[in-house]
Amino acid sequence: MLIGINATAAVKQPRTGVEEYTYQLIKHLTMLPEAREHRFLLYLPPVPENPIFDFPLPKNFIIKELKWPLELLWTQIRLAWEMLINPSDIFFIPVHVLPFSHPKNSVVTIHGLEYEHYPQYYPAWHRVYLRWVTKYSVFGARRVIAISESTKKDLIERQPKKAQKISVVHHGFCFPAVTNLAKNSIFQKKRRQKKERIQYGLANIRKPYLIYLGRLEQKKNIEGILEAYKILKQEHKISHQLVLAGAPGYGYKNIKYQISNIKNKEEIIFTGYVSEDEKWQLLTNADIFLFPSFYEGFGLPVLEAQAAGAPVVTSFVSSLPEVAGQGALFVNPKNPAQIAEAAKRIIDDRNLRDRLIESGYENLKRFSWEKCARETLKILVEK
Repeated sequence: MLIGINATAAVKQPRTGVEEYTYQLIKHLTMLPEAREHRFLLYLPPVPENPIFDFPLPKNFIIKELKWPLELLWTQIRLAWEMLINPSDIFFIPVHVLPFSHPKNSVVTIHGLEYEHYPQYYPAWHRVYLRWVTKYSVFGARRVIAISESTKKDLIERQPKKAQKISVVHHGFCFPAVTNLAKNSIFQKKRRQKKERIQYGLANIRKPYLIYLGRLEQKKNIEGILEAYKILKQEHKISHQLVLAGAPGYGYKNIKYQISNIKNKEEIIFTGYVSEDEKWQLLTNADIFLFPSFYEGFGLPVLEAQAAGAPVVTSFVSSLPEVAGQGALFVNPKNPAQIAEAAKRIIDDRNLRDRLIESGYENLKRFSWEKCARETLKILVEK
């Protein structure tokens, strides 16, 4: 069969959630023996990089660049036109936007419905757009892949008549090659020296620290993290810094304003966007990873923190318990005092810390990109 894939997200930089998903999925599809039975067309707008991918493409994977003079509407006009005149046997859209024109045999991945649960954290136009494209994609696709049971539940609540076409395929995970992370034992994890932190351009990080890693936006509950940190500093007198690693997002001005009113604001470190190597160094050195997000379709940063041996504090809502397993302390994201209490427990209790780290390593065994690719391919080619 000829399987067409909208591969645009796979070549975007920097890669965050949906970009990483698309990249890893295509990479691991190329490795599957059963994928050799099919041909794959990877649809892309013109990309200046050569080679486009940093992994080898087998002969049955072909890149097809579709020229388009504008930066916008490539999917809904240029790709849609391609599907009208040269449709593939199967068409896969990894990032929830189904073109107006598409083969009847189309499969789409939906990554989450955050905008339905917390609409106030989205610009109005973006919220309307996401609601429309998701509804259209679920309606028009032959099969729908949800990345968690939580996302599947949300989709069925809004389109119950489409429940039979929705399947869950979890994201994968693989240990990165950029750092020597412990994979088997908590006792293999060694704290980097201060000079190594300076080497990665993080010279302001000199104390033990708590870390959040991801886009700095209100829907990620950064304000709740800041309030919890305030409690930890003022009531529990912890010596830790707070590292907020990631690029600014929606509501960042409100976050900065809140920080201006915190007594210990000089202890809060903004790194901006960090490279892959810096990310893993930061996670490996952290005493605690804070991720009390209001809603996550999956929550890949939780798995990354577990891989780095950072004890995780995350929310008991949406997909986060499903993903974190036993390797986290769960809190109410709307209760900063509870977030602070969980962090303080980890700081004070070495046995609890070690148990969470070990459980995190064990939890990672449930996830692999090979498994994700294999289950996705099975859905694509089924009759």
